Amino acid sequence: MYYITKRMEIAGCHSLKLSYPSKCSQLHGHNWVVTVHCKSRELNADGMVVDFTEVKNRIHGYLDHGNFNELLPFNPTAENIARWICEQIPTCWRVEVQESEGNLAVYEED
Repeated sequence: MYYITKRMEIAGCHSLKLSYPSKCSQLHGHNWVVTVHCKSRELNADGMVVDFTEVKNRIHGYLDHGNFNELLPFNPTAENIARWICEQIPTCWRVEVQESEGNLAVYEED
């Protein structure tokens, strides 16, 4: 099995729709740290699991400096964002989304 990890920082804002009063319901921003883990039993024709640049373009290129409420079709919690990122990369099996220091959400495929 081959594994790669791509880590990137994404500046973006969001507001959360929650079932309780929270300051997070106001539009606010983070410098998110996203770590994408990919794996494959075989390498592609170029000798890679997936090109690091492709991962960056699909995720960072789409989300960076954006309003996640406008870019994503769900309540943009760190957990939901992690799942969405995993779904964007066919070889991805795990994503870590750090919203701020001490706040980390992880999504891992079964």
